[in-house]
Amino acid sequence: MSVLEGTWTDGYVNANGITLHYVTQGEGPLMLMLHGFPEFWYSWRYQIPEFAKDFKVVAVDLRGYNESDKPKESDAYVMEEFVKDVEGIITGLGYESCVLVGHDWGGAIAWCFAYAYPEKVEQLIVMNIPHPAKFAEAIRSNPQQMLRSWYMLFFQLPELPELAIQFRDYQAIEIAFKDMAVNKNAFTQADIEAYKDATAKRGALTAMLNYYRNVFRGLMSEQWSVLEDVPTLMIWGEGDSALGKELTYGTDQYVRDFQVRYISNASHWVQQEEPELVNQFMREFLEEERG
Repeated sequence: MSVLEGTWTDGYVNANGITLHYVTQGEGPLMLMLHGFPEFWYSWRYQIPEFAKDFKVVAVDLRGYNESDKPKESDAYVMEEFVKDVEGIITGLGYESCVLVGHDWGGAIAWCFAYAYPEKVEQLIVMNIPHPAKFAEAIRSNPQQMLRSWYMLFFQLPELPELAIQFRDYQAIEIAFKDMAVNKNAFTQADIEAYKDATAKRGALTAMLNYYRNVFRGLMSEQWSVLEDVPTLMIWGEGDSALGKELTYGTDQYVRDFQVRYISNASHWVQQEEPELVNQFMREFLEEERG
């Protein structure tokens, strides 16, 4: 699957009534990594070995993805359940807290988990996902972001999105990575095939889309307080065609201890396009906060 294959091991954890698959490497404090759409644990392939030097790194397949359980009910794919999954993973692995890292949907879950269980998050790192309050604000009042988010409305339809993504051997998956990327060489054909294979697992595609089919539930009415005791780093690829950079502005209104690092020559897939720089920013933040 990649040149890094073999440096990690697989595992399974029972959490919130389902079984979740993960890949792990290293020993020590827990660093839990949550991927986005349409990915799986593999999106962290450049971060796992780097941070396994100091942590027990666990990159999980979110519910519905790859080797994790795929509940059939649409209502199983709501934020309340995702947050319970993360809590179950941490306790199921024998830890009380973790460094929580999330990208895209995994970042949205990480934000919500930090609000629900701040005592369980030592440090929070999110990549190319805005604070939920900033995203809700943009969906209401930012015409550019409304246009960028057209696919979220398309995904509300029954069956048609599944057919569109499956068309021509999941060509849409390849387009999503290669066309959106600033660095067109960031994804090998083997990488693309890995993402296609994960999406093609029975039940996975509808489960993945169900995240979007429930995304507006409660989003517009939620009241967000200030996140007080969770040091937070946001890493943002400025070439993101799905989420505008302006969504990062004003995040410090919602997070007491907050910093953002921008990467100009990276897209939405920031940790895969610029892994060395992402790893550097992560490490600087972790060392700064840990003294």
